[in-house]
Amino acid sequence: MTMTVPEAIERGRTLTVPALRQTVARLHPRLRHVVEYHRGWVDADGNPQPGGGGKLVRPALALLSAEAAGAPAEVGLPAAVAVELVHDFSLLHDDLMDGDTERRHRPTAWTVFGADGAILAGDALLGLATQVLLEVEGEPGRKAAVILGAGVQDLVRGQAEDLLFESRSDVTVAETLHMEDGKTGALLACAASLGAVLAGAPKEVVDGLAEFGSRLGTAFQLIDDLLGIWGDPAVTGKPVLSDLQSRKKSVPVVVALEAGGPDAEELRAFLVSEGDRPTEDLERIAALVERAGGRDWTTAEADRQLKTAGAVLRSLSLPPLAEAELLALARFVTERDC
Repeated sequence: MTMTVPEAIERGRTLTVPALRQTVARLHPRLRHVVEYHRGWVDADGNPQPGGGGKLVRPALALLSAEAAGAPAEVGLPAAVAVELVHDFSLLHDDLMDGDTERRHRPTAWTVFGADGAILAGDALLGLATQVLLEVEGEPGRKAAVILGAGVQDLVRGQAEDLLFESRSDVTVAETLHMEDGKTGALLACAASLGAVLAGAPKEVVDGLAEFGSRLGTAFQLIDDLLGIWGDPAVTGKPVLSDLQSRKKSVPVVVALEAGGPDAEELRAFLVSEGDRPTEDLERIAALVERAGGRDWTTAEADRQLKTAGAVLRSLSLPPLAEAELLALARFVTERDC
């Protein structure tokens, strides 16, 4: 019987969370506390909390990737743990660099444990992710570690460009898409392919799954861009209009800037201004971005990226159930209200 996507994610959680907890337990106690708080496993005082940890989409992709190569899901478990550790590394550092004070409806780790705690915890997770893969016996573990390392380099490149764009007034839509392909697409590419690497899949299958994940990652980030402006804080876990308040040059904003005219000039002036703005000012800027076509263009591009991901996947002649689950998971993670 074919699983629904929530069941696939829950299965991924069931397999991954115990292994993830065991891996995080290897950290220094101080850093372990930061990570466990960030994941929602404990509160700021170290008291256990129910739930936490998000949907674990990336681990679910890694497990499905192993099944796409004809192996049991468990073969992809080290990949599932590794990509989630890298994801947490990036979030811990991103929250600090972006100055975000809230994630998943509670204070971010750096606001609780300080910048040094968040930086060191992120560094420890990155090293641990590589170690988890290298501990897999044989050549597949080494190959997976090499691919993950390259993915992290692309992720960091995307993050560096994102920060650089804050000081530039001439950012293009093409540049922004390339940045997002690294910042989000790179790790989704690893998640969608590393399980297959550990299963010993042929290069064409691994490369195809990576391309599927990359296109899915870009679509996912484009939806995030929409949510960062028009999303419900109850859904996003971030303050209302958060990306505008932080003057983030996300794709809808850059599309509006490229449109030119009086709206673009007003938007440009807002982006170089300083200080928090009241909600009514941010709502006016959001309306301006929408009027300039930023919302519609971004929505259409997210749909195009998702369709491209599906076409790549269908070209690989994967086991039918694995293909269906990957496509359904892709739809599930991109169908968020915005």
